[in-house]
Amino acid sequence: MATIIPIFRIFDYDKAIEFYINWLGFKIDWEHKETGTPIYMQVSMQGILLHLTEHHGDCTPGARAYIADFENLKDFHQLLLAKDYKFNRPGLEKQSWNDQVDYMEVIDPFGNRLSFNG
Repeated sequence: MATIIPIFRIFDYDKAIEFYINWLGFKIDWEHKETGTPIYMQVSMQGILLHLTEHHGDCTPGARAYIADFENLKDFHQLLLAKDYKFNRPGLEKQSWNDQVDYMEVIDPFGNRLSFNG
């Protein structure tokens, strides 16, 4: 079975850590950074894998990842609001195509979007 891993362009390592690790709760799986070069790293949470890159030619900012079947999205939403991250306060809505599916979107400091559905 093949695996798809979105690659998101980032511009500032510290802001990426604040957003993905400290606020969303991803963990760093690995980082690749030689002295004087941009960072390339993998973060993960609940089976979600993302690659974050400072490399200019890897991708374009403003990408989106659709995350299906995210478990306990309502609880996760409340956890994020309780952390009081001043740059993002996402809402929780029902999907227009199915009122049994909750939806939450967060936008990282670089314009990339994570669309959580659960």
